[in-house]
Amino acid sequence: MVNVGFGKELVKKVSCPFCGMAIDRPRELKTRRPGEMPAGACACGAVYTFDITGHNLGSAFLEALVLACDMDWELASDLASGEDYSEKILERYDDQSHYIVPGGAYEGRRVAGALYFVRLHQEIQEVTGEGAARRLLRSEPEPFVRAAVRTPAVRKSSLTKKQVEELVGANRIEPLLEAAAAQDKKVLRHLQRLLCSGDRLFRFRVTETLGRVSAVIAAEDPAPVANLLQELANSFQYSAASNWGALEAMGEIIAHAPGVFGGYIPVLYQFLQDEGLRPQAVRGIGTVARVRPELVRWTIPRLLLFLQDPNPETRGCTAWVLGNLAASEARPGLAAIAGREEAVEFYEDGRITRKTVGQLAAEALENIEFRSQKPETKSQKPE
Repeated sequence: MVNVGFGKELVKKVSCPFCGMAIDRPRELKTRRPGEMPAGACACGAVYTFDITGHNLGSAFLEALVLACDMDWELASDLASGEDYSEKILERYDDQSHYIVPGGAYEGRRVAGALYFVRLHQEIQEVTGEGAARRLLRSEPEPFVRAAVRTPAVRKSSLTKKQVEELVGANRIEPLLEAAAAQDKKVLRHLQRLLCSGDRLFRFRVTETLGRVSAVIAAEDPAPVANLLQELANSFQYSAASNWGALEAMGEIIAHAPGVFGGYIPVLYQFLQDEGLRPQAVRGIGTVARVRPELVRWTIPRLLLFLQDPNPETRGCTAWVLGNLAASEARPGLAAIAGREEAVEFYEDGRITRKTVGQLAAEALENIEFRSQKPETKSQKPE
């Protein structure tokens, strides 16, 4: 980067951290969906996304990686950092001046943005790079629109963890949604800690509440929710108790704000590889499938394999998801397990119900048959 002095302010011209070449300002994709970040590409093959807050780097990384993979989410979820791609971050990027501002302030503005770069290794880039380049060529310049000045909601005192626990236990969600509307972000932390409860019904209620509260907070400020999603995904590096309910919670958060957090679906998908976590990952995907099936229809080929999984919970949850996806190709596999008697617990309407694997398979077949009579819904997996 080249330092440029303007009066007393020192800024740096923006260049690709991989090859050192100057790069263009990130742009909106013409194929953009709500919540997606502006993006760009370098001639060396690197793709980058722009996070205006600098606190939503998890989403920035996922969007850059998926874009580099020509929007192939399944491919992106199978790649490993270091082995298949490299990543770098340029912090303190000012989108209005197109400079890096090390001091964090420029022309009276606070600068906190970040550019997240991903460059696929050559053998993978040869397959996907041209498609990603075409997509970026169809982009248009990002207009400079200053954020509207909002009148902040009148905040009441923050809810305590004990109050949150009592409200969830009583299945009283409205006070929590009111706190979220006032941007009481401590509610997110309290709910996250309550995921460690050994009471399964209570834990299911926490995950559902977390999804609804997150949607309200994200409507004003998605950054803390994105950080929470990243923490939930990373929780599996620690003790087993710390990740109870994490994948189901991720599914609820994505399902309640799919336009903003749909980029985290591949994170859920990658946990399908772990036999111990597979039932929770399937539940998380299924939660999204109930409200936005087109976003997870691409997971069907992998899910079909789990109808014969040795874990009955995985089989039952998979049948439930495939039914919600109206996956006609699942008919033979569902018919094969329609007589299984193992019981699976499901959370519905604030309580836990028990169904056999066979019942879930039969319901899925009925759902597929019913939906096959309707006009087919096209998948909205990114082009």
